[in-house]
Amino acid sequence: MIRRFIASLVFMCSLMMMFAVGYAANDSAEWYWISSDDKYSKFYAPGKVQVLRSFGNIAVQISAWTKTTYSPAGAQETLNNYGIKDINPGQLAYSLAEVEVNPQNRTLAYLNESFYDKDDNKLWEKVYSPVRPKEMNSQEFDEDFYCYIVDSIFSQGENERRKADDRWLQLWQDAPNGGGVVYSMADTSTMRLKGQNIIFWEWQEKKSSASEVESIIFQKKAVNIPMYTEKVIRVMTWNATTGWKDITNTTDGMYHVIEAGTNSEKALKALKVYEGGHESWVKRYSLDNE
Repeated sequence: MIRRFIASLVFMCSLMMMFAVGYAANDSAEWYWISSDDKYSKFYAPGKVQVLRSFGNIAVQISAWTKTTYSPAGAQETLNNYGIKDINPGQLAYSLAEVEVNPQNRTLAYLNESFYDKDDNKLWEKVYSPVRPKEMNSQEFDEDFYCYIVDSIFSQGENERRKADDRWLQLWQDAPNGGGVVYSMADTSTMRLKGQNIIFWEWQEKKSSASEVESIIFQKKAVNIPMYTEKVIRVMTWNATTGWKDITNTTDGMYHVIEAGTNSEKALKALKVYEGGHESWVKRYSLDNE
């Protein structure tokens, strides 16, 4: 009898959780338009943004709901990316997702996601377990979701910085002997101070003398300005032959001394100037003083 009661209780709790998720996704949420292109239109629900956990007075875990609508090309691309073969692209009209955001690490994680047709019939759903946060940068589809969600709590201008003309800070530029140019830029929208480290994503691009892009290095770095050291946290490369490759496993993940007169020193000096002039930005959401 006790076992039967416990089993019934577990079933009812599970049913209530499923209903709660369904209700949260499909009730009369007011969706705020974020952006559109020829494949996707993105929205989020400001009324559903909630702070789940704080450290002191600073939010460290935020939940929200997002909505994406699809053109035929966007539906096809999405189904291909997800490896879903049993849904006709013409059926997929929109998707809803519950996400969690951590502003200190600039991450967004999907908790659950559902695809729907134009008549609101559910075509596919997934509860993500384990949850895998991914860091937001200029190459992530979800970056604009992240910016709107975080701005709705902190109002620190994530969207303005993402769209700003000076989003990319030039760190150095070289003219190789063979011609062309190599330059490096820091994405200031990703820049943040943790302890003595400036954390940011760097874009290095090599162009031929005909201004054609030959190769790209896109890497997350930590630069310790007082200690004159740096390390690569993650690195991806691109060229026309191989496409994008993650080569983080080729790095040692250790700090290395920055030598005088190198491009790394030029970058450090540029970062130091930027930090000095934008202290409140690089320390946004920081927990160091809590």
